[in-house]
Amino acid sequence: MFDTVLVANRGEIAVRVVRTLRAMGIRSVAVYSEPDAGALHTRVADVAVSIGPAPAVDSYLSVERVLDAAARTGAQAVHPGYGFLSENVEFARACEKAGIVFIGPPVAAIEAMGDKIRAKQTVTAAGVPVVPGRTEPGMDDAAVAAAAVEAGFPVLLKPSAGGGGKGMRVVRAEAELPGAIAAARREARGSFGDDTLLVERYIGSARHVEVQVLGDAHGTVVHLGERECSLQRRHQKVVEEAPSPLLSPAQRARMGTAAVEAARAVGYTGAGTVEFIVDAERPADFFFLEMNTRLQVEHPVTELVTGLDLVELQVRVAAGEPLPFGQDDVALTGHAIEARVYAEDPARGFLPQSGTVLGLLEPVGTGVRVDSSLAVGSVVGTDYDPMLAKVVAHGPDRETARARLVAALGHTAVLGVPTNTAFLRALLADPDVVAGRLDTGLIERRGEALTAAGPVPPTVYAAAALAELLEAEPAGPVVDRWDVPDGWRLGEPAWTVRRLQAPGGEPVTVRVRGRSSAAEVQVGDGDPLPATARRDGGELVVTLRGLTSRYAVVHSGGQLWLAGDGRVTALREHERLHAAEEGAAGDGAVTAPMPGTVTLVQVAVGDRVEAGAPLLVVEAMKMEHVLTAPLTGTVTELGVTAGHQVRLDERVAVVTPPAADEEG
Repeated sequence: MFDTVLVANRGEIAVRVVRTLRAMGIRSVAVYSEPDAGALHTRVADVAVSIGPAPAVDSYLSVERVLDAAARTGAQAVHPGYGFLSENVEFARACEKAGIVFIGPPVAAIEAMGDKIRAKQTVTAAGVPVVPGRTEPGMDDAAVAAAAVEAGFPVLLKPSAGGGGKGMRVVRAEAELPGAIAAARREARGSFGDDTLLVERYIGSARHVEVQVLGDAHGTVVHLGERECSLQRRHQKVVEEAPSPLLSPAQRARMGTAAVEAARAVGYTGAGTVEFIVDAERPADFFFLEMNTRLQVEHPVTELVTGLDLVELQVRVAAGEPLPFGQDDVALTGHAIEARVYAEDPARGFLPQSGTVLGLLEPVGTGVRVDSSLAVGSVVGTDYDPMLAKVVAHGPDRETARARLVAALGHTAVLGVPTNTAFLRALLADPDVVAGRLDTGLIERRGEALTAAGPVPPTVYAAAALAELLEAEPAGPVVDRWDVPDGWRLGEPAWTVRRLQAPGGEPVTVRVRGRSSAAEVQVGDGDPLPATARRDGGELVVTLRGLTSRYAVVHSGGQLWLAGDGRVTALREHERLHAAEEGAAGDGAVTAPMPGTVTLVQVAVGDRVEAGAPLLVVEAMKMEHVLTAPLTGTVTELGVTAGHQVRLDERVAVVTPPAADEEG
């Protein structure tokens, strides 16, 4: 067994791998880029090594720097986690050349399955069904377009390298092909260093089911059941569960056998996942999508229903040990569901967000597991994937697991960084999700029913006013009555008035008077209500209308963050609101919908554009967003160039309508 293992990754997966290494008595080495100095994964590891600046290509994707860190720390093996170098055949080959064990499959297996084109050819030869399409290597744009027309619309453009939905595009008409091909190649090249594309028929009523496989160097290959990953947005998984509510035991056995045969076809060892797409109306029909030659983000649900530690098994197989069980020994117990917590704003099209973690609540309880890299003070930037944590729940049946997960998400809060936790709770409460009627288009069909932020409850505004009242009160005994900022005066106490506003909402007038132990609060035109507030263990405890709620409260930059009652709210004093929020929609101004980097500028000042025409592309956390003209007119202002770093809501361009042109 290894003495020292380097974890060539960051975030929650690095933390998760380090914890298993520690349980095995193995010394762990973390690597980090400059912005990740002091990140949680560097603190839980035994040793941490700096490997370069923020861009992943100069740090986490640098084969030379990672191997140098391994050599300097005496690491005998490298665990790549997922993403970054985990499916990079050149990295695996370089490890082999350096005499360092790559905790993953052999180079030949990565080559065969890492290239989706070759993977399809390999499994087809092994008798595994595949989705119709064209998988010829080296197709230029014309060939990709021809393949799309041949397959019939809608089609799916997919990068041959990599995964995670990066670079994938659904194309529904021939006219969309040029722009979609260019965007898919650009995103694939930026994420994986390879812009080769393949074309598949897009199956609209689809369920995404994947099978976990394990193989050792002694000829044993087994599967550990399947995971349902159909709840997706932008081809990125959001909620996963094991086992799938779709499959019968016979269907599970058939799909598991196909997955094992696919793994055997390439001499697979270690942990891997064979992904299938299943027609929701005809679950007996399944097609091979790809094989991920690495650990998956959603591996915890398999661990919870099998009782196995997949990272430990990866390490033991890489060290030459045989698997300690066979297929007949694998049993699935209960049900597990995982939800991915992202730094994103569902109400704004799931655009990535950034910020500093000012406060943090993570759930605990029976059957609840949290894989996270978050800590108070952590900086969430735009250089890497926006996933922050995974909240997982296990129970004796699916409904118990689902209910536990909904409750756990209600006690999950990241103050200072907008996240998707409220969306996840709404998704898990959707009637079709509750019933197990899933498909990859469900989130898109539900639209605003799941993603709308909704109005902030009056109780939150009341809690905000009480929090500020409590903060302003003297901590010790009162010597002079005039020192108490409670509005007291001869006669009736005066009201303290504030105008608070939530993102995207209207200003709300909140009045408060009295002391926190005996206050009155009025929200908007509502009736004044008696209320009390006190501190308890760092939390704000508010009693209003006879109901008591607990809030985590943080002040930062003129903003008040409150987490309680299953939601996180950021409120600002109305007078401090940024002027850019007012009236931009109708005046031709184009603002950045997320913090990030401008990767492409497609117009120049003086260009005439039609409404909806692409102006520029902003990239953040490996995702591209095309900014379009809000109206027909002339580009009269362009404040950015390629490579420019933009802030959220920063004005980047202005399109002036024709009438204004003529008047000027």
